[in-house]
Order: sequence, then C-alpha cells, then structure tokens
Amino acid sequence: MASAPKLLLLLLCSYHTLVAQAGGDSSYKLLSISSLKSDSVCSEPKATPSSTGVTVPLHHRHGPCSPAPSKKMPALEEMLRRDQLRAAYIQRKYSAAKGGAGDVQQSDATVPTTLGTSLNTLEYVITVGIGSPAVTQTMLIDTGSDVSWVQCKPCSQCHSQADPLFNPSSSSTYSPFSCSSATCAQLGQEGNGCSSSQCQYIVTYGDGSSTTGTYSSDTLALGSNTVRNFQFGCSQVESGLNDQTAGLMGLGGGAQSLASQTAGTFGRAFSYCLPPNPGSSGFLTLGAGTSGFVKTPMLRSSQVPTFYGVRLQAIRVGGRQLSIPASVFSAGTVMDSGTVITRLPRTAYSALSSAFKAGMKQYPSAPPSGIFDTCFDFSGQSSISIPTIQLVFSGGAVVDLAAEGIILSSCLAFAGNSDDSSLGIIGNVQQRTFEVLYDVGGGAVGFKAGAC
Repeated sequence: MASAPKLLLLLLCSYHTLVAQAGGDSSYKLLSISSLKSDSVCSEPKATPSSTGVTVPLHHRHGPCSPAPSKKMPALEEMLRRDQLRAAYIQRKYSAAKGGAGDVQQSDATVPTTLGTSLNTLEYVITVGIGSPAVTQTMLIDTGSDVSWVQCKPCSQCHSQADPLFNPSSSSTYSPFSCSSATCAQLGQEGNGCSSSQCQYIVTYGDGSSTTGTYSSDTLALGSNTVRNFQFGCSQVESGLNDQTAGLMGLGGGAQSLASQTAGTFGRAFSYCLPPNPGSSGFLTLGAGTSGFVKTPMLRSSQVPTFYGVRLQAIRVGGRQLSIPASVFSAGTVMDSGTVITRLPRTAYSALSSAFKAGMKQYPSAPPSGIFDTCFDFSGQSSISIPTIQLVFSGGAVVDLAAEGIILSSCLAFAGNSDDSSLGIIGNVQQRTFEVLYDVGGGAVGFKAGAC
C-alpha cells in the first residue's frame, strides 16, 4: 500500500493532468481532407449521451440530417461576416455591463445593441412537439438566448418552414398569459405591452432579425417526455430569418429558457454534443449526468445572466504551453453554441497563430479569408497532420480539441479580438465531438471527448 505522502502526490499528479482528449495525446493529429468538405449523405449517429436524462437528436441545420432542410450552406465569407456580428454583440453586452465603451470596431457601429444575438449564425436544430395534440416543430438551439418561440397562426409575417405552422386554436392545452400575470412582468425588456389583454413579447436580434407576438404556455414534448405549461412566444410577426425552421429554443441562463423552466423536472444540468461535421448527428440532454467530465468552474454575471462564463488560463500547441501572461485572459470567456469561431484576446491569438504556423511548415500558406488569417494550401493532400491544440481552464481542466475543432476550410478556426480587453468566446467549432455539460446547479462547465 502506498504511503500517505506518495498517495497524495499521485492524486495531485492525476488532478493536474486531467484531460478531455479527442484523438489521443500525441503532439499531432491526422485530419482527412474529405472531412473538411460538406457531406451530402447523412451518416449513422454514434452519439453516446452519458446519462439517463431526456435526450433528443441534434442536427446541423444545413446538413443532410436536418429535419428542416434549408437552402445550401452559406459561403465561408458570409458565415464569418455573420459570426463577427454575433461576437461583437456579445462583447458589447459584457462591456456595457462593466460600464466600458467595449470592443466596437467602426464596421460594427451600425449593428443595433438589441436583446438577442444573431439568428443567422445559429447552426444546430432539435425537433420537439408543441400542443395537444403535439405538432412537430424543428427549432434552432441557442445558449445565447432565453426566450423560446415558434411561428403561429394567424401569422401576418412569417418565413416558410418545413413543419406545419403551429395553430394555438387547435391545441387543448394552449394558454396565453394575461398582461397582469407575474410571467408577463418577468419578461422585462422583452415585454411588448398588451393586445386584447394578452401579454405581448418582442425580441430583436443583433443582425436585425426580430420576432413579436403573444407570450403563451402549452405542453412541450421532448421525445417520450412531456413538459406542462412550457412558456414560449407565439410569433405572429417575424423578420430576418430565411430558413425552414419553426423557431428558436433558448438554452441561456435566464428565467425564460428551456433549461431554467425544466430545472424543477429534470434537474439543473443540461448537455449537448455538436457533431464533427454537418453530415452526422449529435444530441441535447436535459437532466444530464454530471460524472465523468473534465470540469471547470462556471462563471455567471448578474447583469448578463443569459451567458455561461468560464476562465481560460492557457493554450498548448503540440503539447507545449505558449508563453502568454495570465493577465491576457482577465476579461473572461463565455461558452456559446451560436458563435461559430472561437475569439481569443489579441496577444493569445497571435501566440497561437505563430506556434501553429511553425508546426505546419510542410504546407504552403494560403491567402486570408474573412476573419481567418492563418490559412494553408492543402492541394493534392488526402489527409493532413496538424499540431494538437489544448485549452487549459481554471480548476485544472485541459481540453484537447478534436481535429475537426482546429481546422475549418483550410484555415486555423480561431480569430483574434482587436485587443486584450474584450471578452473571449469559445465557439461551436471548438466544441465539436465533445459532450459539453452546463451544470448550473453545481456551478461547473464540463467536457467529455468523443461523445458524437
């Protein structure tokens, strides 16, 4: 039996090398070039949720697995343009909460500082049922939104959708909130007055999209499970979203979100796994188990309650930790399912880009593309060898990114903020293949590699 001091040393070593790995621990990973291209066929899911909670499939909205097939994948430049609007909006929200001017570049000055984030950057959908009898609705998910909504009859301004339009008059369990209800008062800024004594809501997103209608409740079906009196917006006027989905499911930290509303039923933890590419599937779990994850403390702001914060402390490339002062990360970082590309403080990004280029000398460089400035020419290659990238969070959590979370369209899938004072954002590309746990009750964010 090991002596107490030796046992303590072993435990300490185990704690400090706690790593959520995706693809081994060597200093390089192999990535197939074919995986960088859009799939036209839906592959069988290998999703393995870690708990007995309520789990529903999750798909990329532009991929072949999507139950609401929309127009083709947007061009990379357009996707990055939209993504920059969303990132700038989130950073402004935090800057305003701190009382600062924020990281608002001139090109972003015309984007309204509004309640929601950009709708058109959202990439992942789930299918639920609303009403009695239940009507199938395919909805975008967003950890950066609280108010959920679907398009409803009568709809004076709606986009086309793959599912039947929800008709409140056909549901025996539908109920609009009255203007005098506590639920209506709880909407706060999202409240939009009264119409025929019924509570009205409005959410305007950072890209100019908006939804308004009657704030209501009805039965929500998640797989074989039902949630009674689920609160959502019955949208009669919507603008700016041009796809085939029925609406949005908010997973933020505010009182109106799905995660908050179902906490009493399923518990205060949820998780999701974003698939490695649009041609495969992931999952969303409410009431997620919390064991088996590499965890870091969850940081919350009472002024910006929607978002889930973490503390990024260091970055490793090819197994070697970059020389980045800890103070560089002091502005904080949030996890966001709707931001595509991870944003890093300028100093941290510069160090990452330089180290990554040094490990990619065997491949010719390629011109920048949008916000991407670390790009490569992989012509003639069937697979490439790329340096590992590990994100080191507070509490000893080390997340070894999957190869699909490092390269996007032949470029390093990270971007730098204009300075070191702006909020960092962990985007959805870096989250791919991990089960990402939001343990609100336990105050932690967790990662489990290879879950989908």
